[in-house]
Amino acid sequence: MPAQNPPDAARVEIVDVPEASRFEIRLDGERVGLADYLRTDALVVYPHTEVAPAHNGLGLGSALARAVLDDARERGLAVLATCPFIAAWMARHPEYRDLAYQNRSRVTD
Repeated sequence: MPAQNPPDAARVEIVDVPEASRFEIRLDGERVGLADYLRTDALVVYPHTEVAPAHNGLGLGSALARAVLDDARERGLAVLATCPFIAAWMARHPEYRDLAYQNRSRVTD
């Protein structure tokens, strides 16, 4: 299969759909991916992210990861990335590691 070129940014839209607890990435108005979330006042959990197989390799997953993490930063939320894609993306982008949830509970004797 020949390599595909990334779509023009003007054709890509990432929107929060709070009633579905997810972000959607749309290409020319069609949903081609999503990132589910669970959000509280202090934390957001990303359990699942997907991009339609026909659109893999175009950078849409990375655009979605950046958008959801930027949203968490703007809201002042820690991020618990249980989704392997989001967790790996954060590990590869040190500028987002400060968002990673740190368990601060302590066990006492």
